[in-house]
Amino acid sequence: MNRIGGILQTARTIAVVGLSPKRYRPSYGVAEYMQRSGYRIIPVNPLETEILGEKCYPDLDSVPVAIDIVDIFRRPEHVPAIVEAAIRKGAKAVWMQEGVIHEEAAKKAVDAGLAVVMDRCILKDHRRLIHA
Repeated sequence: MNRIGGILQTARTIAVVGLSPKRYRPSYGVAEYMQRSGYRIIPVNPLETEILGEKCYPDLDSVPVAIDIVDIFRRPEHVPAIVEAAIRKGAKAVWMQEGVIHEEAAKKAVDAGLAVVMDRCILKDHRRLIHA
């Protein structure tokens, strides 16, 4: 099992930062798939109260439970603050979706002991590695 497969196999709770309530948005489809695959999805979006039947939180610091993966659906300029919050929360991994790249924030997360996956789709990796 490779590193990404290990992250996906041990995780149970995924906080999705930037999760949209719109069904046609990639974040919604990815989160819905991961939820159907057995993960607890915690939506993080300050403009919503509930997405996918789960209470929505305005930011990571407001989430009252432990987080395994912080899945980031935000533009790269927002990543450093999200990584800081993931470190404060004690998350195990930070996952930057396709097109989300921030080397400096990734290094900070790794230095803090978090696993980092960058510029990859969690749904595609889950399908390839877990549902193979």
